[in-house]
Amino acid sequence: MMLRITLFGALRDADARGFIELDVPDHSTIAQVREAVQRYVREHALTISPNLIQRSAFASDEEVLHNHRQIPENGMLAILPPVSGG
Repeated sequence: MMLRITLFGALRDADARGFIELDVPDHSTIAQVREAVQRYVREHALTISPNLIQRSAFASDEEVLHNHRQIPENGMLAILPPVSGG
């Protein structure tokens, strides 16, 4: 399944388009996608720490998805880096 992941914050440096596309097996979990994104940044976006991916949240159009959840059927996700502020 082709998965499109929209990037926010510092993660936008991974691709100037603001998203990446990864081919993942159908019914992959968020944990599996997280690992695939970490591999992607190690190969294509050396300025981004794989630890940032580990600390980031993945979300569908409707909710934040935890590691045990499967990817949405529409193949659309966003990755949200941690933020701070007040």
